Amino acid sequence: MISSNINRIRESIRVKCEQSGRDPEEVKLIAVSKTKPVSEILDAFENGIIHFGENKAQELRDKNETINKEVSWHFVGHLQKNKAKYVVKAAEYFHGLDSIALAVEISKRAKQEGKIQKVLLEIKTSDEESKFGLEDKSEIIDLLTYCKNDEYLDSIGLMTMAPYTDDESRIRKSFRSLRMLKNELNDLGFTLRELSMGMTSDYLLAIEEGATMVRIGTGIFGSRNY
Repeated sequence: MISSNINRIRESIRVKCEQSGRDPEEVKLIAVSKTKPVSEILDAFENGIIHFGENKAQELRDKNETINKEVSWHFVGHLQKNKAKYVVKAAEYFHGLDSIALAVEISKRAKQEGKIQKVLLEIKTSDEESKFGLEDKSEIIDLLTYCKNDEYLDSIGLMTMAPYTDDESRIRKSFRSLRMLKNELNDLGFTLRELSMGMTSDYLLAIEEGATMVRIGTGIFGSRNY
């Protein structure tokens, strides 16, 4: 099942990129493996997936210690400062930076690990109360400026979650606003490259709007048992 799901997702990404005038190589496919066993992660790895996403710090730590493969871990959840040590030790990418206080902690841990941590700012692009992320433009600029001046942080892009809705126009508006924000920030002198947006239900819309990272969980691994 995992193999056929991966092939189907890859083909849909290829087709959508061609329709949108984009190179499929621009889009990283992140298999969101949260709650899934190591055996299924290894199955996906054997089928060519190297980017995996987790949203619980201890689960990421445990899987990283268990899996002896050249995988790139992405932490895609909300992170508490006291758990940053687990994420920085394991993850190449952190998709949820939303405060200078958290940036300070991640930088401290990255220095201890002797690495430069790739981070994406989490931006709230919908009005849903359950969503995390920055909304104020000045706060976003301040946080990017802090990262730019910190030798252990590399702010590579922006991340968002679209609203849970069947209204395609609202979803597209969320993704488009993130792309426009990225362009606006780069005009101010930042060098953001990545747009992490789109999940199983809406990744094709995200690709149309410029996503460079799509986070696919159920589309690869099937539904989750929480």
